[in-house]
Amino acid sequence: MKHFLSLKDCTKSEILEILKYSIEIKHRFLNNERIIPYFKDKVLAMIFEKSSTRTRISFEVGAYQLGGSAIFLSNKEIQLGRGESIQDTARVISSMVDMIMIRTFEHSRIEEFVKFANVPVINGLSNEFHPTQLIADYLTMIENGISEDSNLIAPYSKRESIKKPVVCYIGDGNNMAHSWLMLASKLGFELRIATPKGFEPQKDILDLAFHFSKESGAKIELTNSPKDAISRANVITTDTWISMGQENQKASKLKQFEGFCIDENLMKLGDKEAIFLHCLPAYRGYEVSNEVIEGKQSKVFDEAENRLHAQKGIMAFLGEQNCKK
Repeated sequence: MKHFLSLKDCTKSEILEILKYSIEIKHRFLNNERIIPYFKDKVLAMIFEKSSTRTRISFEVGAYQLGGSAIFLSNKEIQLGRGESIQDTARVISSMVDMIMIRTFEHSRIEEFVKFANVPVINGLSNEFHPTQLIADYLTMIENGISEDSNLIAPYSKRESIKKPVVCYIGDGNNMAHSWLMLASKLGFELRIATPKGFEPQKDILDLAFHFSKESGAKIELTNSPKDAISRANVITTDTWISMGQENQKASKLKQFEGFCIDENLMKLGDKEAIFLHCLPAYRGYEVSNEVIEGKQSKVFDEAENRLHAQKGIMAFLGEQNCKK
């Protein structure tokens, strides 16, 4: 059974195949083909242990636009929230639906779920990884003529020239930083990560990224200086400093992350045609200034819209892969 838990579990060719599905589906969608039956008459179960805006809407609408349907399940709706075991929940739900998306806390919860599920499982977000977001992010880069593979440039690309990615991530070494590490190390592009001291990505995930980079040729740099990281970068991205469940750390984090807000002065150090990305929700004045997120280089709302087409690409890919087995 093929699942989509993290980009570390995907080959480069599989990531490119998902992107091709996403590009094709969006292109057909823009040409008024609203229902594309990759998921015809099938049902997606969506388990939310963490709340969401973009993840819920994109998967629910995406399942419908692929010819199927989706069921929203929070901890209030299912017995998992009252102590039923993951293995029992996985067996029961997967016996009734065709695919499952889970948005949860520890990544180990999803890995445990997969052991007992007999349908494809998608990681909608965990504390360690957010792979669905990275498909949308790279799709947005492709649309703006930034790609490691020129064959991926979409038929609706906004630029004729093609630039190789030089991605700068500024902020917390969290699940988004981890996911950028996996994407860069699999596809082979340059990634610079700037975090305050003590907030670097997890060592085991860094080690994996450096290992994958030996084969892909990716260039990965870590620094504690946003100015060094952003120099000549053509993709500049960040994430919230206070993730769900960390609200009690807000005061201390704001002090420790001083100087890491992406503002107009910092953006000027990047490539003049650089794009700005943020997975949202954004806290303006903290990790990004209002001027940047509302500025002409910002692609965050194209990026958010691309979650819909990225999720459809992932579901179509998993459906096709598991039909072959």
